[in-house]
Amino acid sequence: MTIVLGAIADDFTGATDLANNLVRGGMRCLQVIGVPQQALDLANVDAVVVALKSRSCPPDEAIADSLAALAWLRDQGAKQLFFKYCSTFDSTDQGNIGPVADALLDALGASQTVMVPAFPINGRTVYQGHLFVGDRLLNDSGMQHHPLTPMQDADLVRVLSRQTAHPVGLTNRAVLAKGADATRDHLSALAEQGVRHVICDSLDEQDLSVLAEATVSLPLVTGGSGLGQALPAQYRAQGWLDTITEPGRLQPASGSSLVLSGSCSRATLAQVANFLERHPESGFALDPLSLDEGDKQWEQALAFAFERLEQHAPALIYASADPDKVNAAQQALGIERAGKLVEDALSQLAVTLVNEGVGRLLVAGGETSGAVVSALGITTLRIGEQIDPGVPWTQAPWPGREAPLSLALKSGNFGGVDFFTRAFEVLA
Repeated sequence: MTIVLGAIADDFTGATDLANNLVRGGMRCLQVIGVPQQALDLANVDAVVVALKSRSCPPDEAIADSLAALAWLRDQGAKQLFFKYCSTFDSTDQGNIGPVADALLDALGASQTVMVPAFPINGRTVYQGHLFVGDRLLNDSGMQHHPLTPMQDADLVRVLSRQTAHPVGLTNRAVLAKGADATRDHLSALAEQGVRHVICDSLDEQDLSVLAEATVSLPLVTGGSGLGQALPAQYRAQGWLDTITEPGRLQPASGSSLVLSGSCSRATLAQVANFLERHPESGFALDPLSLDEGDKQWEQALAFAFERLEQHAPALIYASADPDKVNAAQQALGIERAGKLVEDALSQLAVTLVNEGVGRLLVAGGETSGAVVSALGITTLRIGEQIDPGVPWTQAPWPGREAPLSLALKSGNFGGVDFFTRAFEVLA
């Protein structure tokens, strides 16, 4: 079997975000964790998203992992490749968006790609090359405080130009308003001028549809998941994709429910607060400083979770905290150690509690999700229906159980304030 789209995502929740929109666009989608080491059954699969943990690792490592994913996806017959990164363009001056995109273009022998991070339904838009989160420029949205990839410049042409030696151009809204043919001509003119990377404005779903039509013939497109929802219609127009009914159907869920949260984004902090307001006895807060002292706090968290689950009550274990508390822990322990303590604690809790009967697991935060999925040993996820824009339920087979494990992997910035509560209502 061959697939229509092969995608490479630079983190776990970003992969799920894209897969969710592909399903919404009418594609049956499988998410794989890392490059598969054995053959997969791709019957009844139209798109595969390879989830990497390459957003904030050294650029050389991100390039090597991404090229390995590219080689595997090409072997599966993918007609188009997609490099997925966050809709807030999370990166540093060293990368990894620019270096990875350059390496993928070189491997494909391609001369140009587009950069389309916008996800309008989630408030991520680009105008005159500047990225907005809601009505705020990126550097005034809270992302300037991100612990790993602080975004202090909203001008994406300028940001990307610091990551690549190749020319970076802009396709603005005035061009998109003229339609797909005019946009395609504009991109061709930029390519003749040697412009390799093109930042694209996008204010709404129509802009994304224009871009999808204009770029369907490119070997490689890059961006956020918004473009992913617009591409399937173009694949159908090309005759590459049939009309699929219920592309996101999953098996019935079973087992206890658990939320693990490591994200410190504004959205997740509000979700934690909302959940605790609705369920005052349901939360247990982890602290990196306490975790650094030994196993006592982890054991307390485990005992708390067991007690809640035995009562068939919701349980939330979280390390989400405000910026001042996060900064204090990072200054005391170092950024890397503080993060690793939280990831290790939440991962170990996930493994223990899933083995004890948790069947519905919600994880908040891209890095946390990656760590949890890796610890659980999950290698494939079938993508189901959407909970909120960018976040679907997924399922993975679990040894010794008839029913699969249901997982929701939420990017820190995504979801409404009542997301933790509503997610389980959607699954039920």
